[in-house]
Amino acid sequence: MLWPTLTSIVLALPLFVVFGLYRAIFRYAGAAALIAIVQAVAMFAIPFAAIYTVAGYAAIPRTIGLIQPILLFILVAGSRALAGAWLGQSYRNEVAEADKPRVMIYGAGASGRQVASALQVSGQVRVVGFLDDDQTLWKATINGVRVHAPDQLNKLIDRYGVSDILLAINKASRARRSEIITHLKGSGLHVRTMPGVDELAKGMVSFSDLKDLDIEDLLGRAPIPPDETLLRSNVTGKVVLVTGAGGSIGSEICRQIARLEPEILLLVDASEYSLYAIHQELLKAIADGTANARTLIPLLATVRDRRRIDEILTSWRPHTIYHAAAYKHVPLVEHNLLEGLENNVLGTVNIALAAREFGVESLVLISTDKAVRPTNVMGATKRLAEMVLQALASDGVPGKFSMVRFGNVLGSSGSVVPLFREQIAAGGPVTITHPEITRYFMTIPEAAQLVIQAGAMADGGDVFVLDMGEPIKIVDLAKSMVELSGLRLRTDTASDGDIEIEYVGLRPGEKLYEELLIGNDPKPSAHPRILRASEPFIAWKTLDASLKKIAETIARRSPHQARALLQELVVEFQPSSEVVDFVELRRGQPQASD
Repeated sequence: MLWPTLTSIVLALPLFVVFGLYRAIFRYAGAAALIAIVQAVAMFAIPFAAIYTVAGYAAIPRTIGLIQPILLFILVAGSRALAGAWLGQSYRNEVAEADKPRVMIYGAGASGRQVASALQVSGQVRVVGFLDDDQTLWKATINGVRVHAPDQLNKLIDRYGVSDILLAINKASRARRSEIITHLKGSGLHVRTMPGVDELAKGMVSFSDLKDLDIEDLLGRAPIPPDETLLRSNVTGKVVLVTGAGGSIGSEICRQIARLEPEILLLVDASEYSLYAIHQELLKAIADGTANARTLIPLLATVRDRRRIDEILTSWRPHTIYHAAAYKHVPLVEHNLLEGLENNVLGTVNIALAAREFGVESLVLISTDKAVRPTNVMGATKRLAEMVLQALASDGVPGKFSMVRFGNVLGSSGSVVPLFREQIAAGGPVTITHPEITRYFMTIPEAAQLVIQAGAMADGGDVFVLDMGEPIKIVDLAKSMVELSGLRLRTDTASDGDIEIEYVGLRPGEKLYEELLIGNDPKPSAHPRILRASEPFIAWKTLDASLKKIAETIARRSPHQARALLQELVVEFQPSSEVVDFVELRRGQPQASD
């Protein structure tokens, strides 16, 4: 067999070179490559068959001249086809899969399996495993994806190159959820949560549909279910008015009220866009059946316009008012002192006097922890607004005037959470005023529910304080957000980190620590998260005369005198800076000559 073998090599190699069989890239080879193989083998077969089949040689079967070219074609074409199939589709699939984010899902229950299937269909990510607390599921395989024990996570991250982890643990207790999140903080993974039920129901979930952790998860405490009786007491079947209806708190109060079957819900706001947005949102909720207010009425108005407020109250005679309209941003109010004073104090006076005149049954003022021993104008104006309602309540108004005081709400406009998210997405730095600054936090829905419930417990002149839990250090919140985004902090000892924290210094009027009580003797109420405070105030006749003086100083555009009057009325007010009203500062600057 030596001679046919040598003849094959001598004939085939030059022909295969001439026909380009060694230049083809197998994984992209197609019909043209097959034609080239046919031509090359045919050109080889003619002389080979002529030698060994036509002429023939002793000891060499003549069939060799026919069988060898056929086998050569099958092996050459087959090997190249096999290489093309393997290196083509499979290779390209492997390359594509390698570029996809690799996700693990914490929770192998129904929700986890459903979202895994949806993500696999979308093809945007590669689900490489499940984690689950249920030991009976460990080492099981679901749709080709294995279930692992949670304590194996660090090994799995290295083995599979995991970049994201998705929490599908809706049935886990709040305590267990907090434990899991705490455990994941140091993993270096971007922790995300389930998409909405609507997206899951459609069966198509995009990677972009996965959300960052809910604010409640960052807060780390479980909200107490609301008391339905207290929620409905001042709302169901009644005419309810909400000032500042388009703001962070006001809009959430409107959402909660709209679910409680009010007869008429009056939405009052000075911002056209904010009013339009909440009105459209509630109309859609009513159409979807998730809200059931019988009538929604959007009203453009500022609480500083007493004539407009009277006009509204005369027309609809509301039973309940939630007064959320206020300027609340500490530095902005500090730099626009007269506007803050007029809106927060005189606006509240307008609402309160109109409510007294038109027999409103319940008026609830949304206050703030910054009203306690204030160091800024915003806090002092809110404390004075509280005193207005306290004074009127003690003066014998027919309705029940009360106020609800709480700290920061997570996710509101101006809140640190959306700001930190933007800064982290932009690559940092995350800016914090001071390393020791702390704040009380609550979610917007929980705060709104507690406000509605507190108003239902009012006797008149009540100062309700919401139990905000323990204060949170802002720097700890920022670190948690960075770590749960799958990034590392850049510090002196870790200069290769992703995100740096930058301290920018306290702003005018800003405090390191906030308080919720002026005194120290809060009384319990019918709700475990709501306390009653006993705070001093000034009799209405005396206070009314001082408020008129404040109105005069505002009319004269005198911020120094206005702040001095504010200090006289709110004796706990200890300004942390000089008057920094922008207009007043500009007046004190030398002006360029014409």
